[in-house]
Amino acid sequence: MTTTSESTALRCLGSDVTIDGLGVAYDDFHALRDVSLQVPAGTTTALVGESGSGKSTLALAAGRILPAGARITGGSVRVGDVELTALNGTALREARGRTAAYLAQDASAALNPVIRVGRQIAEVHQVRNGTGRAESELLARQALEDVGIQDPDRVARLYPHALSGGMRQRVIIAMALAFHPQLLIADEPTTALDVTVQAEILALVSRLQQEYGLTVLWITHDMSVVAEIADHVAVLYGGRLVEHTDVLTLFEGARHPYTEALLQCFRSGRTAGSKEPFTTISGSPPVGGTPPGCPFHPRCPLADARCRVDLPELRRLAPDHIAACHRLETLR
Repeated sequence: MTTTSESTALRCLGSDVTIDGLGVAYDDFHALRDVSLQVPAGTTTALVGESGSGKSTLALAAGRILPAGARITGGSVRVGDVELTALNGTALREARGRTAAYLAQDASAALNPVIRVGRQIAEVHQVRNGTGRAESELLARQALEDVGIQDPDRVARLYPHALSGGMRQRVIIAMALAFHPQLLIADEPTTALDVTVQAEILALVSRLQQEYGLTVLWITHDMSVVAEIADHVAVLYGGRLVEHTDVLTLFEGARHPYTEALLQCFRSGRTAGSKEPFTTISGSPPVGGTPPGCPFHPRCPLADARCRVDLPELRRLAPDHIAACHRLETLR
């Protein structure tokens, strides 16, 4: 399919994302507390943690696409030169369309089952970019080709139920990038896919990021996905950022006990023929609120009296490495 520089299906330019002191609550439950994070333009930061850690809330807040009932209690979010937390109403709706796009975990739920997939992508172009119907249909087919679909004309005429899980996820990616976003939020989009298709989708997102300069927040609990796709990793626990570093340092020199526990779970039982049991983290994540002191102390083998009383501050261990733990020297 021929393309021109004046009319491209995927035309994105990532921006720096700056999150400063962000807090989010659902009614009286504080899901996120005082989180600060910098995501450089054109890079991928993986948000890692168990269920309830706050990783999805952080990513959705970064794009100001939090669900009903959630509210930002403090702090700020800036994508490029847009201060999203200062906007409301029409200004916020317009800014969201320009700044962030969302890849859902369940692609089938994100697609309208009674509209052909090509029409769904074309509608995004019509609404977002103001293109006419004929041009939007052409851009939709081009977008399908750009995400690796071999027969875009045929696929564009299909309904979502006729596509495999991997194909539906490619359609969702094409729709998301039709917004020309500065930030792509990926909410575990490969979880429901088999390992072969998962690898294909990860490779696709990596290629598109490099080609179009996307800034990506990737929500996951799978450390193998982190190793494959991330430049930086932010580890959350109990709604707080506990460690943030580049991906190589995370795997070779994690310093927070929770990060190390996650890595031990990932590494256990991965040797071929190993009969060693899988490692688990004792206890459960906090539900309904965090305890005094360090939120991880009830499950931490290194916790002492100070950990039960005082909340540890984030400390800079290297130019690109911070962690919040009273016992950092113990984890050298």
